[in-house]
Amino acid sequence: MSTENRFQFAKNSALDEVMLLEASMSDFSYGKHAHEEFSFGVTLSGRQDFFALGKYHRSHSGNVIVFNPGDAHDGHSGGDDILHYKMLYVHPSQLVPMFESFGMRQAQDFRVEDVIQNDAVLKAHILRLANLVESHSVSSMQYSSALFEFAEYLVHRKMHKVNTKRRAKDPVFERLREYLHAHVSEDVSLDELSQVAHMSKFHLLRSFRDYFGMTPHQYWQNYRINRAKEGLEQGMSLADVAFTFGFSDLSYFNRRFKPVFGLTPYQFRHSLLRS
Repeated sequence: MSTENRFQFAKNSALDEVMLLEASMSDFSYGKHAHEEFSFGVTLSGRQDFFALGKYHRSHSGNVIVFNPGDAHDGHSGGDDILHYKMLYVHPSQLVPMFESFGMRQAQDFRVEDVIQNDAVLKAHILRLANLVESHSVSSMQYSSALFEFAEYLVHRKMHKVNTKRRAKDPVFERLREYLHAHVSEDVSLDELSQVAHMSKFHLLRSFRDYFGMTPHQYWQNYRINRAKEGLEQGMSLADVAFTFGFSDLSYFNRRFKPVFGLTPYQFRHSLLRS
């Protein structure tokens, strides 16, 4: 892999709920994955190519990219120039109360309509929050104000709204979700899931992918990786994280973690400690 691939994660004690990624990529490709947070990004230079929500997308310099929690996607640099971008990860628990304060109904279902947007004001909000994460002198009040103004812009400009066309939750697949979450450290088989869902394995594979955007194995691995990331943020040792979340050894943990975050678990934790 080229030395031109760099990934720097950062958090700030005044805004611990938000994580910032600054990345430069030439020949690195993300595997299919999904985050539990909203992902607000700005392509600073180069071109970002990815598949999400059933379509291929290209984000050029200056574009904004937004993924909803749970949106499965991949990603790589497009064209000949090195891709450079910043991405903020904001948990819905931070934004939903603000959305509700503006009178939004069903704020917990708030979703993005367009993955790629060309909006200078939205871009400015994202980069302002990114600068606050990187700053060593920011106050919690300054951060809260900036995030509140960001949420206000999203709501009042109607750039995002509740997606009323979104398919209603299916109790069968929500039950499968709960089962996988409850067995995060175990080796769950497709036969087990078929029994839980009361459907054939092949019907399950097709229907599960339609519902979640990922196969059962991809979803389960993605969930474990997200829990492992939380463990690393909380200071758990690499060995404890690997054991707790069902990775057979550190080598396998490294191979599963890096395609999602661009860094090994050790590099990821070290990146946060330096920020």
